[in-house]
Amino acid sequence: MIKVILWDIDGTLLNFKMSERYAIDYCFNKFHMGTCTDEMLQRYSVINRGYWERLETGELTREQVMLGRFHEFFESEGLPTDQVKVFNDEYQIRLGDKAFFCDHGDELVKQLKATVKQYAVTNGTTVAQERKLRFSGLDQLLDGVFISEQVGVDKPQKAFFDAVWNEIGSYAPDEVVIVGDSLTSDIRGGKNAGILTCWYNPDHLPNKIEVTPDCTIDNLQDILSYLDESR
Repeated sequence: MIKVILWDIDGTLLNFKMSERYAIDYCFNKFHMGTCTDEMLQRYSVINRGYWERLETGELTREQVMLGRFHEFFESEGLPTDQVKVFNDEYQIRLGDKAFFCDHGDELVKQLKATVKQYAVTNGTTVAQERKLRFSGLDQLLDGVFISEQVGVDKPQKAFFDAVWNEIGSYAPDEVVIVGDSLTSDIRGGKNAGILTCWYNPDHLPNKIEVTPDCTIDNLQDILSYLDESR
């Protein structure tokens, strides 16, 4: 019986693409950089994802990710790279300005509150994630929050999950499920921790890595059926 859900935040409970669009537009306007077109944003998103994946493997530090992604993006678009540091600082703040839920995730968390423990597990930065959780109300709905920047280690490292267990207590492997959109971070992390894994895949992306989730859903509400099956 599943007693604990570990929720990823960006791309799972909250629609990161919409927050990203808002934050990028805000910063482009503030720093007088013109318009970030959909094509430019798509190119940035690819660069950004690559940097985060290199963080997950330990190849890059968090600071290298934060600045390196924008330096590469600005350079490729002919934008002034001397703006990278201030742009990133502002971007982290603006990511938390607005909360856009996936699949009525707020209602789902409220519905589950009486039946399971729920925690956020995220690799996002402290400044962005704390603002997102506060403005979305998730900080009041969830039983706790684990931000890798504060934990000191990132998903998918087992040490991240060890830090979670140290705070919430120990559970049997089949009593905990991690729900997330990232195979390399959430699902691989869950496998490293020996717990159940649920891949949230609304865009029906192919699985191109060697990790196989215990279940796959394309709507967050489908987690209810998965929980029922575990009882």
